[in-house]
Amino acid sequence: MKTTPFTEKHIALGAKMHEFAGYNMPIEYSGIIDEHLTVCNAVGVFDVSHMGEFWVKGPQALAFLQKVTSNNVAALVPGKIQYTCFPNEEGGIVDDLLVYCYEPEKYLLVVNAANIEKDWDWCVSHNTEGAELENSSDNMAQLAVQGPKAILALQKLTDIDLSAIPYYTFTVGRFAGKENVIISNTGYTGAGGFELYFYPDAAEAVWKAVFEAGEEFGIKPVGLGARDTLRLEMGFCLYGNDLDDKTSPIEAGLGWITKFVEGKEFINRPMLEKQKAEGTTRKLVGFEMIDRGIPRHGYELVNGEGEGIGVVTSGTMSPTRKIGIGMGYVKPEYAKVGTEICIDMRGRKLKAIVVKPPFRK
Repeated sequence: MKTTPFTEKHIALGAKMHEFAGYNMPIEYSGIIDEHLTVCNAVGVFDVSHMGEFWVKGPQALAFLQKVTSNNVAALVPGKIQYTCFPNEEGGIVDDLLVYCYEPEKYLLVVNAANIEKDWDWCVSHNTEGAELENSSDNMAQLAVQGPKAILALQKLTDIDLSAIPYYTFTVGRFAGKENVIISNTGYTGAGGFELYFYPDAAEAVWKAVFEAGEEFGIKPVGLGARDTLRLEMGFCLYGNDLDDKTSPIEAGLGWITKFVEGKEFINRPMLEKQKAEGTTRKLVGFEMIDRGIPRHGYELVNGEGEGIGVVTSGTMSPTRKIGIGMGYVKPEYAKVGTEICIDMRGRKLKAIVVKPPFRK
């Protein structure tokens, strides 16, 4: 298994470790519920060094990105970040990702850990424009410092005014005594905070500084288990569960990152434009359990008569709500908020109701 610059730290802290995307990663430390609530109420630190990072540079950078991503990269200005996806030719999604705009001819793509090789091959094989591509995934470490008190802890470590960095904006500067750290107001928890990108040789110093700065705020390390429950409470999609090669961004409710602007001829635009205009045969919805039960990935969704109407893609017991919550694809006639549906849990038909995420208010 691959390791991150923090793997030995996780093991020394007694984390429950498991393979994820080829990496030896911490699943939990003090327990998923405790870690989840720490992020909601204070500050938690995630090792996300397994994520992939690609540079796209040169005069053809924008043209290339406009072709391979669904969102309108031309709308970005330096310092801004965009959530987007790579559409494929069959109407599905290669991956969802972030695009960081450094300057008009320099962009950073942050992709999912499990898809680094697939995404890199996709970009290289579709680079007919001749953009300069560089895979820097092994040369970047990353910590996500998340929670309402993250800014109080991190502000101690930099002269940069963190309150002046809006959501989905970033800056590059000195942090914890290290130069060229990317400080990004992003994260997949919905609890606020920042993501820090730095060279692996700075990992030890940054980790130590962050935990010392956050001690008075009850800072804790957090594993991938709570990362999943946090993103699900916000209704954020997870690639491999809610998104995949056969799921279109329109079906997934990601029409807002699929921009049909003039001059942007991205991959599979005509089919996605048709879906946007005519509708799809299924839609991603959020739901809350009425009956007691925990929905899980792969459970069948049925109507009151027991007829199959879809499938659960993500589900858990909400740590903040103490009820079962989930997301899944259903036939369009069952997608309206307030519609009652059932989850087939090992032969038991348990009632749920369609709601509009986030589940955590």
